[in-house]
Amino acid sequence: MSTKPSRKEVTHERIVESAARALRRHGYQGVGVAEVMKDVGLTHGGFYAHFDSRDAMLAEAIERAGRESASLVRQDMNGRMAKGASPFRALVEAYLSELHLKAVDGGCPIAALASEMHRQSEVLREASCERVRGFVKVVQQVLPPNVAADNAAVIASTLIGALQLARALGDNKSGKAILKNSRQALLDQYEPSSTDTSH
Repeated sequence: MSTKPSRKEVTHERIVESAARALRRHGYQGVGVAEVMKDVGLTHGGFYAHFDSRDAMLAEAIERAGRESASLVRQDMNGRMAKGASPFRALVEAYLSELHLKAVDGGCPIAALASEMHRQSEVLREASCERVRGFVKVVQQVLPPNVAADNAAVIASTLIGALQLARALGDNKSGKAILKNSRQALLDQYEPSSTDTSH
């Protein structure tokens, strides 16, 4: 029987959730302790009852953001697979979907933060690298049988880069064209029998 989380644990989760949203929206440098605490209705002074440092909070936030994003993509993938898509096609279409283009606050933290990751403290770089390694592993798990595992990092890079460029152009015809062309290029190269059915 699971025990009910304590008030402190609930508060801790609320802080991490707020920081995860802010991290994807504003990047590492745009997340302030005071703003996060205000967002959850607490004072700045209460922060240190939960975290040793801002970086400790952000390390938890990027892990939380990764789990949330993976859950959303997995849900989308499951719907596509139920309609007959292969796991690989489902991942490509779910990740490079128009829904993910718009979901900046809830989308992939790697796409939101990749260009900043190498500039962070050691603890944040490691937390960020863990997300990257995890994403490559997810791609590896859905590769078509005839595709070598080494291709997973290349495919992951294409997925992340395409989403970043599409977001740079915006939720418009140009941004959507990058998603569509990238989806089709990946399917043509790694699963030639597939046709892009994404919207």
